[in-house]
Amino acid sequence: MTALNGAVVLVTGANGGIGTHFVHDALARGASKVYATARNPRDWDDERIVPLALDVTDPASIQAAVKTAGDVTVLINNAGIIPASVGILNHTDHEIRANLETNFFGPLFLARAFAPVLAGKEDAAIIDIHSALSWYAVGGIYSASKAALWSATNSLRLELAPQGVHVVGVHVGYVDTQMAAGVADAKTAPADLVRSVFDGLEAGECEVLADETSVQLKAALSAPIEAMYPQLKAANA
Repeated sequence: MTALNGAVVLVTGANGGIGTHFVHDALARGASKVYATARNPRDWDDERIVPLALDVTDPASIQAAVKTAGDVTVLINNAGIIPASVGILNHTDHEIRANLETNFFGPLFLARAFAPVLAGKEDAAIIDIHSALSWYAVGGIYSASKAALWSATNSLRLELAPQGVHVVGVHVGYVDTQMAAGVADAKTAPADLVRSVFDGLEAGECEVLADETSVQLKAALSAPIEAMYPQLKAANA
């Protein structure tokens, strides 16, 4: 179990809808300080919130954040992007590289950089925000980048457990934020997502399936691939 009371939390992508809830909810659960990071951090009307410039795709920016935030006990890898187009063959070179840099390399390099900071601290944890699309490859490079992060999170969990660092992977479908503004399907409220994540962290869970979509997709992984993607049967008919 990992308590947030007294924790020092760093949130990437803190300016967004999900990130803002992570900042406020961490404080509501007793965190003593939250580093609210973004490429262009905004002002916060709370002395417990420390705005911190961080570009997760820039190694120098990551190292600067580690130097500034050496008291962190909980790292939340929340920042992410999604391409404008779907279909992995339709993505531009820039879209492919940008998604991997932000959604995969960024969280991995942050975890690597902060691992020595977290090691041995009481209630130390890393939270990685994946996606239900980690398990459902209709999102093109977004799905691929999140699937890679899921795998890396599993590796991090194994490597960091002996050092007392608890690693949590989070899966969720659409969330009601600007990123999913054009989606008509059901969406999880950011407040509900963050509540599920922090409840799971405090309960000692290794994985949080934050909505029914994620629950169903994980269960479907054990089925034949044609059951997950019925369009394959039509294409081969």
